Amino acid sequence: MADYPDVPRRPVSGPSHLPYLVLILVLLGLLVWRWSAPFATSLHDPDAVPRTVIARGDLAADEKATIELFRKASPSVVYITTLAVRRDIFSLNVLETPQGAGSGFIWDEQGHVVTNYHVIRGADAAQVMLEDRSTSYAQVVGVAADKDIAVLKIDAGAARLRPIGVGASKDLQVGQKVFAIGNPFGLDQTLTTGIISGLGREILSTTRRTIQGVIQTDAAINPGNSGGPLLDSAGLLVGVNTAIYSPSGTYAGVGFAVPADTVNRIVPQLIRHGRVVRPGLGAEIAEDQLTGRLGLKGVLVINVRQGSAAAEAGMQPTRYDATGRVLLGDLIVAIDDRKVESTDDLFTALESYQIGDRVTVTVQRNGRRIELPITLQEAQ
Repeated sequence: MADYPDVPRRPVSGPSHLPYLVLILVLLGLLVWRWSAPFATSLHDPDAVPRTVIARGDLAADEKATIELFRKASPSVVYITTLAVRRDIFSLNVLETPQGAGSGFIWDEQGHVVTNYHVIRGADAAQVMLEDRSTSYAQVVGVAADKDIAVLKIDAGAARLRPIGVGASKDLQVGQKVFAIGNPFGLDQTLTTGIISGLGREILSTTRRTIQGVIQTDAAINPGNSGGPLLDSAGLLVGVNTAIYSPSGTYAGVGFAVPADTVNRIVPQLIRHGRVVRPGLGAEIAEDQLTGRLGLKGVLVINVRQGSAAAEAGMQPTRYDATGRVLLGDLIVAIDDRKVESTDDLFTALESYQIGDRVTVTVQRNGRRIELPITLQEAQ
């Protein structure tokens, strides 16, 4: 085979793309410049001035009414901060630290303030801030835990106190406008509006007793609104905002208020006695759990106090016979024409009467129904 001389070889390469890339970049640059130039020159206008304000005219009649309602009622609403007393572990100084907050309203010129019991429950002290943002320490005058009502007292001077106007709740109607003023989430003097969504509702108090006749509203109620007033369109108190129904703990369209008629009945008793003075029978009764285990519907009488109204009427207590066998006492099944199947039914029925009223108590005794006329006395 013949030998061939080595010949230098040129590198193999395709056509160059660099000119095309340069051309594309130039075109893109021109395109961007073309579209951005107008914006760059008009982005800021040195001659810009405020728009001409169009006169809106007068407020609507309902807006004026709401504004006037808030103007008149808000000075009666207060912000309540509850305090806990703690001892500093280093300095051993006694400190007051905020524990919770809620709303309330001024009841009279003597400095009585109404709020929810659950707002102050467990607190060592409380402060009340008025609309002018002045604060005063408050003393607890009395509580009605079963109705979630409490009365505080501050020393602020009558000139600075604006008692709220009290209305009636017995004639409220579903669909009626209502207004809630309070301090949700610590935001003072907040107004929300809505309607009465339902009447005659029942909720449980902190003592697990049923609060009856409760007002349901869709006016926004949130944490911090508790204890504040629910007002009608005349600016009068028709309820005390006490609870919300919400899995999240915030407003979900359903709020509840203790009716003003209940509040107006209880508050004077708390101011006079520090407690609610209730009518009673003078008998000690069994817990519902015990009565239920015995398969009974009603309220079982355990003991009858000597000299009481129940004793004078001949009511029979639970006792032992000579052999040590338990003899069940009278089972209360009705007060006048109201059926009684639980202790809650009994207390609710008695609340509609006054001390000294005469009622007919129907009991079951040895399989017979017996009617006992009883003059109600103060419950102990």
